[in-house]
Amino acid sequence: MASSLYSNAQHVDFDSVLAMDDPDMVSMFEALEASGLRGFLGCPAVVYEDALVDFFENASVRNGVVFSTVGGQIVKISEELFAESFELPVEGLGELSEMPKDAIFDARSIVSLTGEQINLSGRKNQMKMPYRLLCDIMAKAISVKAGSFNAITVEKFSLMTAVVCGVKMYWAKFLFGILKKMVAVMTKQAKGFAIQISLLLATFPAVELGEASAFPASKILSKKTVLRFISINDRDGAEEITGAAKKKDVSKKRTAADIEAAVPKKKRTSKKKSLSSISSLEMVAVAEEALVVEPLDVEEPRCSSADAVDLIIQQVLDETRADEAPADTTEPAVNVEKHWFDLPYEDIVKQWEAERPVVTPSDTEDEDVATADVAPADQVQQVEDFEAPLSAEEVLSEDEKTSLDEILLSIPVDIPIPSTCMEVLKSKWAK
Repeated sequence: MASSLYSNAQHVDFDSVLAMDDPDMVSMFEALEASGLRGFLGCPAVVYEDALVDFFENASVRNGVVFSTVGGQIVKISEELFAESFELPVEGLGELSEMPKDAIFDARSIVSLTGEQINLSGRKNQMKMPYRLLCDIMAKAISVKAGSFNAITVEKFSLMTAVVCGVKMYWAKFLFGILKKMVAVMTKQAKGFAIQISLLLATFPAVELGEASAFPASKILSKKTVLRFISINDRDGAEEITGAAKKKDVSKKRTAADIEAAVPKKKRTSKKKSLSSISSLEMVAVAEEALVVEPLDVEEPRCSSADAVDLIIQQVLDETRADEAPADTTEPAVNVEKHWFDLPYEDIVKQWEAERPVVTPSDTEDEDVATADVAPADQVQQVEDFEAPLSAEEVLSEDEKTSLDEILLSIPVDIPIPSTCMEVLKSKWAK
C-alpha cells in the first residue's frame, strides 16, 4: 500500500514551529531554513497514493534521469526539474564525504548535552533536545533510512553538521541521488519522498493522479507535535536516569543461601586404583586415616604406632591384591584328545603298523583282492598270502593301437568338413 511509503516520513510546518516560545528549538529550525531545505521540507502536504504506487512499480533510471509510467503516461524527472520544484541550492558540497573534519569536530561539542564531544557510535540522548529532533528529521525526511532512529551514524551527523555549522550543500544533487537509489532495482534504499514525488507528478497535466489524500497530521512537525516530542523524550530520559540510579543502589552483598545455591556440592566418588598406581604417600595417608577413624583392636602384643602403620599398609596391599585378582581362577580339567598330526613321527608309524591289514592288494585297478584261507593251528592264527597273476601288458583294441597320424591319413581328401557344408547365418540383434 502507498501508506508504507510515508510510514516513517517527517514534514515541517515552518510557520508553526518558528512561532514557538522555545528559543533553542526556534534557532534550530531557523538554521534548517537557512540551509535551503524549507522548500523541500515545507511544501504543501498532499499525497496521491495510486499515482505513487504506479510510479515506483514502473520507475527506472536512464542516463541520470528518472523515467516511469503513471496512468499510461510516461513521466520524466530530471535533476533540474527536481531543483526548480523545491528551490534547492545547486552549489556546495555534493557528497557527505567532502564534509570538513573541523566542522564535524565543532558540531560534536555544539550539540552535546554536557558540553563534551559526543560519541558518533552512541545514541542521540547525548544531544540537546532540539538536535535530537534535527537528527530525526535528517534520518526520516532527508536520508530516508530504515532502522533505529535513536542511534547516531556518521551519515546522520554529517547532515546535521551542514545545518548546525552552516556548511553549504548541493542539496539538489544529493536529494536527487537518493531518489535515483529509491527506484533502482538492486538497492537497500528505503522508499520515501511521498509528498515531493506527488507534487512532481502534479506538474504533468496529462497524468491522471486520482484522488488526493491529506498527509497524516501526526507526521507534520508543528508547535503541538514538537511539544509532544519534547515531553516524550524528557520522560524517556528521566526513566533512563532512574534506572541507572537503581542499578547503582543495588547491594552487591550475597546471602549465605545464594552462596550455597551458587556453589555446587562436591560428590565423593570411589575410584579403584591398581596396586602399581598407589604411591607410598597415599598408603601412609590411608593408614593414618584408618588409625584415626578405626583404631586397631590389638591387645597382645602391644605395638608402636610405626608397627601399626606397617600392619595397615600390609592390610591395604592385601585388599588391593584381592580386588585385582580374578573372581574364579580354577578351571575344570578338560581331557583334550590329541590328533594324529599332533603326535610324534614314531608314534604315528606304530599306530599305522598296528592298524595295517594283513591282506596285500593286487596291482590291478579292479581292486581284486585274493582271499586267504585261515586255518587254526595250535591256537595261533596263520595267514597265507596269495598273489593274483599279473598280466605283462594290457590288452588294447586295434583302434586304440592306431596312431593319430594314421587316422588323419585314412580320411579321404575330397570329403569336406561338416561345418563347411551348410550356410552360415548372420545373427541379428533382438531376433
